[in-house]
Amino acid sequence: MNTSNRVHPLRSQAKVLLSSVFGPYAQDDEYGSRKINPMELYHNQVTRVQGPFSLRMFHRSFGLMLLQENMDAPCTLLDFPTLDRFTNEIQSHSYDIIGISSIIPNVGKVKKMCEMARKYLPNATIVVGGHIASMPDLHNIIDADYIVKGDGVSWFRRFLGQDENAPVRHPIVLSGFGGRILGVPLSRRNTAAILMPSVGCPVGCNFCSTSTLFGGKGKFINFYKTGDSLFSVMCQIEKSLKVRSFFVLDENFLLHQKRALRLLELMEQHNKSWSLYIFSSAQALKLYTTEQLVRLGISWVWMGLEGENSQYAKLKGIDTHSFVRDLQSHGIRVMGSTIIGLENHTPKNIDQVIDWAISHNTDFHQFMLYIPIPGTALYEQLLKEESILSEEECPIADIHGQYCFNYHHKHICEGQETEFLLRAFHRDFEINGPSIARMIRTMLRGWKRYKNHPNPCIRKRFEWGFKKSSVYYAGAVWAMKKWYRKNGPMLEKATSLLQDLYGELGWKARTMVSLLGRVMYFTMKREAEKLANGWVYEPSTIYEKNAKALKQ
Repeated sequence: MNTSNRVHPLRSQAKVLLSSVFGPYAQDDEYGSRKINPMELYHNQVTRVQGPFSLRMFHRSFGLMLLQENMDAPCTLLDFPTLDRFTNEIQSHSYDIIGISSIIPNVGKVKKMCEMARKYLPNATIVVGGHIASMPDLHNIIDADYIVKGDGVSWFRRFLGQDENAPVRHPIVLSGFGGRILGVPLSRRNTAAILMPSVGCPVGCNFCSTSTLFGGKGKFINFYKTGDSLFSVMCQIEKSLKVRSFFVLDENFLLHQKRALRLLELMEQHNKSWSLYIFSSAQALKLYTTEQLVRLGISWVWMGLEGENSQYAKLKGIDTHSFVRDLQSHGIRVMGSTIIGLENHTPKNIDQVIDWAISHNTDFHQFMLYIPIPGTALYEQLLKEESILSEEECPIADIHGQYCFNYHHKHICEGQETEFLLRAFHRDFEINGPSIARMIRTMLRGWKRYKNHPNPCIRKRFEWGFKKSSVYYAGAVWAMKKWYRKNGPMLEKATSLLQDLYGELGWKARTMVSLLGRVMYFTMKREAEKLANGWVYEPSTIYEKNAKALKQ
């Protein structure tokens, strides 16, 4: 394996294939796929026990798309291939460079893909990147020429002889595809575009693999350093995709306060009623007034609620319960994220830990095990303490955070963590109900509060985000009410929410609700039957060429 970043002899004439790891994904196989670890963010880590209420959606390999967008070389992108499809591609076409991106649990798949590349294209340069690059001993496991950790755009520009400092071109793509819930496909209209302002995170929590990938604590890369440059990109995406919402793929977008406030100025100057779905710490959110957040279009916040009395400072001095309620009262949906298995968690206090998390009643809630990912500071710490399990004790394919620990926990015995994690998901669902109902409730609160607001951008945002879909939301709640007719607490919640929704609908719209509700109840039952029979959801293979590749 080479360690230096040389220039490829063909420079920007080299033919490049970029590929994600092969599927199927939601199955147990010899390459590291796990049935418990599907290629779905929400159904994997957030709504996994919610059955037909679970939000199902796939997300593209955005890192690979960013690389392709910034290559002058002819580049083909193969996303979510099968092994046969990947093999056929390298048998049928002569590529000079093969780039593979992966997370660490899929190292077995990367190894196999490298083997196939060596077999069919022995002269091709193999480049591996993504989170897997943080594995300290990866070069001993896979046969790759280069392992790229960190900024792949700059690396490939140097490798292809391009200008490393040229402005970054942003891919124009929706944030998800294949969306469905209650057995009903989701409309493209409600899908946000992806926006990638920065990578890395200045906070640098010791367990964070993203922070590690881009240099660790305090390190990050801004692709768009100013509000002006970011606004320009957003306008381009808006025009191309006809979208009004953006999923901001940035670990802590609001920490870059000067950029965010300049973006707000430009949005208001140009009458943009955009919605932003962001990741943020509570501390970063507190840098802004609630009015600023609403004007900026913050509509969805993925916020860490790591745990009560945890060592992480992001929640220090903040009443998270009242903060979450305040955000929701302004129509801002909150995705809480809680870690199971922190250093102070024990079998005796785990129920208290779970109850604290679900008492926030966030719209969605992610639960993950406390996992030391190879390369992170936490992993190095536990390695020194000789607590890390061997590959025989815990295969790499199982360290995805939804199954088991890969180390000896000081208080939690082997196997207990799996049940604790499931307990958290089940209790959140049983007490707070389906996430879709919670989300509708929050959106309704925002609509009631801002439907007559003097700022036209704010009014338009809530009209577009809630009012135009309110009949469908009411139909979904009607179906939930019927579903929970034998569950007193859930029936009461659904009835109350439906009555509140009726209060915002005209009589013509109300007549449609029961019809839509009956259809959704039918699709819910059908979805539940499919799940009970073992149905799994897999992404379709996507094949894309850039302009230069299309000419060849």
